[in-house]
Amino acid sequence: MTSYAKHLILLLLSVIIASCGGTIDLDKNYTIDTNAVKNSIKNGSEVTISLKAKQNITVDSVVYTLNNKPLITENSAASVTTSITEKKLGQHMLAATIYTESGSTTVKQKLNILSTTAPKVYGYRIVNRYPHQTDAYTQGLEFVGDTLYESNGEYGHSTLRKLDYITGEVLKEEKLDDSYFAEGMTIMGDNIYQLTWQKNTGFIYNRDTFETTGTFTYNESKQGWGLTNDGKVIYKSDGTSKIWTLDPSNLAEQSYIEPTDNKKVTSKLNELEWVNGKIYANNYQVDLISIINPSTGAIEGIIDLRTLKDEVQDDLNTTNEVLNGIAYKANEDRLFVTGKHWDTLFEIEIFEK
Repeated sequence: MTSYAKHLILLLLSVIIASCGGTIDLDKNYTIDTNAVKNSIKNGSEVTISLKAKQNITVDSVVYTLNNKPLITENSAASVTTSITEKKLGQHMLAATIYTESGSTTVKQKLNILSTTAPKVYGYRIVNRYPHQTDAYTQGLEFVGDTLYESNGEYGHSTLRKLDYITGEVLKEEKLDDSYFAEGMTIMGDNIYQLTWQKNTGFIYNRDTFETTGTFTYNESKQGWGLTNDGKVIYKSDGTSKIWTLDPSNLAEQSYIEPTDNKKVTSKLNELEWVNGKIYANNYQVDLISIINPSTGAIEGIIDLRTLKDEVQDDLNTTNEVLNGIAYKANEDRLFVTGKHWDTLFEIEIFEK
């Protein structure tokens, strides 16, 4: 075979392969990128979205979406700029579906939508001090009238308690099986709802008798951390960036918010409390309380309690025995906090710095 014939055959083969589209994998051809720093923008601001292609293909149209909702449609793969405003802050999924003669493909990129304003910073003053049981690894704390209820964790030591908050006396206690590590707790009507950490199981008790009347599972949220309620909806933290809303009738997860300030999406929010229309949340291992808008997820305030541990016993493990426990006495507009194994329950007032 002559050299000319060999070159002709190779040329024909390359044409055949190209015509069959075998050299182009649409699903791997495109990536999506933005001009957002660390994939984060302030709510209501503009973002420029770009598509990068390994091989140039004629594009019929591109449909951009945010959380599967239409954002903008273009008839080319050129960069586009659009403003984005969302009710809920946090992580959102930006996607581009690219249509070509060879088919279509979708590429995605996470986009964090941040609050436009920084949280207010609050200090505190101690109003009263009350004794707190040091065997209590506090995970949940909540008042019903003048009676304080507490959920305590640790394997082999997990309990549900009813307390006289003034004396610290345990009025009633239910011990959990040693296989459970109890977490947050909240009360609606005659029911107490208590989470466990990694067992994907929550317990429902009769408020007066502590009799177990039911259980529930977590579904998408894999762990149990904190619970609170607004009288209609239960809110649940799970150690991630999400605070879930639960249907009280069956504890099914309905949706979620992601607590977010003007710089980042926050995770590891632990014990929760409903206070005057806001969610107060312990920032695990940081000794701060975030004040969260339950509709948007915006962190509107931060209560700095980092010096409060100086007011309790000095032999605490600073990694684990941290601030955790918020109780709002709604009938008297009083705010209480404590920590894991702390010897004191504090009544505090907060003030804007």
